[in-house]
Amino acid sequence: MTLQHKWVPLEDINVNLQKAVIASEDGHFLTHNGFDFKAIEKAMKNNEKGKKIKGGSTISQQTAKNVFLWPGRSYIRKGFEAYFTVLIEFLWPKERILEVYLNSIEMGDGVYGAQAAAKHWYNKDAKNLTANQAAGIAVILPSPRRYKANNSGPYIAKRKNTITRYVNNFGPLDFNKKEANKKENKKK
Repeated sequence: MTLQHKWVPLEDINVNLQKAVIASEDGHFLTHNGFDFKAIEKAMKNNEKGKKIKGGSTISQQTAKNVFLWPGRSYIRKGFEAYFTVLIEFLWPKERILEVYLNSIEMGDGVYGAQAAAKHWYNKDAKNLTANQAAGIAVILPSPRRYKANNSGPYIAKRKNTITRYVNNFGPLDFNKKEANKKENKKK
C-alpha cells in the first residue's frame, strides 16, 4: 500500500463532492450542532437488534475522531470524540469542518483526502469531478478499503445513482443555515 494525500482548500474541491458527502454521510450537517440525535438513536436501535453495526456519527464527529483521536471503538474514545466535536462546532465554521473532513478521511486503501481520491479513482483534480464521480467517491466512505468508486458492483452502482440524484437536486450549499435556524428559534 502506498499512502496518497494532498491537502487542498475547500474551493478546490468541487461542490459536487461536497454535496455527495453530505448526502451520503450526514444529511443534516448544515443544520445540526455536531450531533444528529435521531441518527444516533436509529443506529442504537439497529445495533440492539443484532444487525450489522452502524454508526450515527456526523461529519463533525468523524472530523474530531480523524484529526484528534486514535482509531477503534471504546466509550473513552467516544467521550473524547464528543468533547472535540463540541469544540470544533464552536470554533470552526461549517466550511472549515467540511474542508478538514474532506482532506482527512480515507477514500480508498491508503488514499486520504479529496484530491488524492479524485486522482486515484478518476485521474483528475478534485475541482473537476462530475456529480457521478463525486457520488462514486462518497458512496464508498463507509468501507473505502472494501469498495471501489469506479467499476463497482451492483450494490455500489445503485447507491451511486441515488447519491448522484441527490447531488443534482440538492441546490446550492448554504453554510449559514445553522445560524439562520438559531435566529429563527430565538424569535419563537
